[in-house]
Amino acid sequence: MSGPVDTVEHWPIVHHEVEAVGKVCSFVEDEVRLPDGGTMRRQWVTHPGAVAIMALDERGRVAVVDQYRHPVAARLVEPPAGLLDVAGEDPLAAARRELAEEAMLAADDWRVLVDPFTSPGGLQEAVRVYLARDLHRAPHPDGFVAEDEEVDMGVSWRPLDELVEDVYAGRLHNPSMVSGTLALALAIAQDRLDSLRPADAPWPARANQLARDAELDGLG
Repeated sequence: MSGPVDTVEHWPIVHHEVEAVGKVCSFVEDEVRLPDGGTMRRQWVTHPGAVAIMALDERGRVAVVDQYRHPVAARLVEPPAGLLDVAGEDPLAAARRELAEEAMLAADDWRVLVDPFTSPGGLQEAVRVYLARDLHRAPHPDGFVAEDEEVDMGVSWRPLDELVEDVYAGRLHNPSMVSGTLALALAIAQDRLDSLRPADAPWPARANQLARDAELDGLG
């Protein structure tokens, strides 16, 4: 018998206040009813969610980007990724777009690798990390214009084995890069690439996030 797994649970929000609104995220504070009848206050950051892509070629290399991340004052090596900030957009469609925008690649085989929360103690962000294979070159999508950090973004190919070593050596820090690298390496070792979840597999964390957003909208 397997042990506990993540489950949706809802503790009632007694009071909800938006402290600050940003371009992508908002900073909020909630008073939450505890199971014992008491309350607690929690401050947290909203987030629209994101997708990331581990694009693996036939030589065992992964397409990665490197870009400056201002909050941590560092240039990070990351998988191509992007926000789910277009209302109603399918996550797989977003992943296809981001792979073309950032790496000028398309893929014929898509699978779900892992579905992490990046920092669930204080950030709402849920990420779906896809595995993309059978790669081929693709043009930038119509209308795409690199902006801000993307103007200085680098793109390269890294052997998966090297990425694994860099994770364990503490040289890679992006959560999608770390979780995607280790999950992909293990999937290969266990010969389970072809049995990974299909690209359109249910994403309960995303569904829960959208339901929570609707609840918060109702609280004002």
